Amino acid sequence: MANIRLIRRRIRSIQSTAKITRAMEMIATSKMRRAQERGLAGRPYSEKIYQVIANLAALPQEGRLSHPLLQHRPLTKIALLHITPDRGLCGGLHSSINRKAASFILGQSVPVTLIMVGRKGIDFMRRHARDIRAEFTRLGDQPSLLDTLPISRIITDDYTNGVIDLVYLVYAQFISTMLQRPILRQILPVEPAVIPAAQNVDYIYEPSPNVVLGELLPRFVEIQVYHAILESIASEQSARMVAMRNATDNANEIIQDLTLMYNKARQEAITKELLDITGGAAALE
Repeated sequence: MANIRLIRRRIRSIQSTAKITRAMEMIATSKMRRAQERGLAGRPYSEKIYQVIANLAALPQEGRLSHPLLQHRPLTKIALLHITPDRGLCGGLHSSINRKAASFILGQSVPVTLIMVGRKGIDFMRRHARDIRAEFTRLGDQPSLLDTLPISRIITDDYTNGVIDLVYLVYAQFISTMLQRPILRQILPVEPAVIPAAQNVDYIYEPSPNVVLGELLPRFVEIQVYHAILESIASEQSARMVAMRNATDNANEIIQDLTLMYNKARQEAITKELLDITGGAAALE
């Protein structure tokens, strides 16, 4: 009977776990839809501003002023903006981002300083004693552009002042509900666009290319950082929904197996009691 009580206790425990994971799946599903809408809505603007900046940077040198955020300097120090979730229970999402960042850092011949967004990445880099320039956590599930401006300001100020010579960004790009891909790409300096001869159109910029470039470059950094955080949030909620769904399914399978074991154990106990009764009756006769 002790075995039956143990199995019954395990079934109740796993049933409670399944209820929790099911509730977390439903919460992640509702958050995922909003996060996906925000991330996908900002993607065209992020891509278009990059195209405009790249085309402006491709102008002949005599046609534009060399902006500080476009300057190429001898490489002495790299900055990596590392974006991860604050919380776990989202499968291997943060592990894949951390591996991507660690592989990049180990492959560099110059020091790499880190601008960290998210508790999971911060904990990982602290364990490996990396140079952390700044830390940002608890941005929430729906951050605004104003919430991310301090991150962008650190990048632009450090690059303008010559503290860093190259800026990379690593985050989880939302591909679909089932797929989130760690992305590593360069933010600064902006690489000029390679314009085919057939598309080499001489645009007229008002008031001038220099003024437009000077106004757009800081906004470009802000939008790239903000959009990367939105993509990361959408990826986090999608990965958490899938992870909690898998956890719920696994819990239900374990409950089925334990229920079968419980029924078998109870049947054995009942059969044994019947045999004892039958044997006792036969002995009395």
